Amino acid sequence: MKFTKMQGLGNDYVYLDCTREMPEDLPALARRVSDRHFGIGSDGLICICPSDCADVRMRMYNADGSESEMCGNGIRCVGKFAYDKGLVGKTSLAVETLAGIKHLELHLEHGKVSAVTVDMGVPTWEENRVLTIQGEDYTVTPVSMGNPHAVLYVDDPGAVDLPRLGPDFEHHPSFPNRTNTEFVQVLGPDHLRMRVWERGSGETMACGTGACAVLVATVLNGKCGRSADVDLLGGRLHIRWDEETGHVFMTGGAATVFEGELIEE
Repeated sequence: MKFTKMQGLGNDYVYLDCTREMPEDLPALARRVSDRHFGIGSDGLICICPSDCADVRMRMYNADGSESEMCGNGIRCVGKFAYDKGLVGKTSLAVETLAGIKHLELHLEHGKVSAVTVDMGVPTWEENRVLTIQGEDYTVTPVSMGNPHAVLYVDDPGAVDLPRLGPDFEHHPSFPNRTNTEFVQVLGPDHLRMRVWERGSGETMACGTGACAVLVATVLNGKCGRSADVDLLGGRLHIRWDEETGHVFMTGGAATVFEGELIEE
């Protein structure tokens, strides 16, 4: 089974071309390839599949084998994979996901995709709520980008003990399907910094849907404008929430790390 390891801001996944054949037991395969000691090592598995309503279909599995609706960094790499591998021959394409069809604009450099702008669609949100975690109260803004996020504000994301706190946010009873959690510092009206605890994967270097949710929440809370650079551990994304259409647009890089073949034992 041939695979491609790709990353968007350090959010790394194993990618499979499933346009002709679909592997069996994708949750088990995701757990196997994601293992950083006994597998390839990744935040999960992404399959590029045929679609009846878009150019390609994206199926995304976390490192624990659970299937997720969307991955912002992952879908940028899907666009790069599809173009660079010749699955599509155009720079504007549609990708089917469990969070709906997403539209991508591919930015080329020397004939290869170097960055991608994704129309992430219209977000939904709920009123701020207070969660009690390990005896302390935290105010979070719930935002959905097709997948769930809980956004909260801290003085320094780097000082947060994410391995200790993250699981309790993820599994809080307020979120029956679990949630991704973003810890955000506002550096200015157009500059944010964040760390993320991803549902099913733990802390990752970056989360594209999380960065979008962070901008939306921060606008709703009156802390920034509708366009901002968002700094994550793996680099920077530019997020824009269009006032006229209500759509959120994300621009960031996508890179191929290496290719290989997974051997069945």
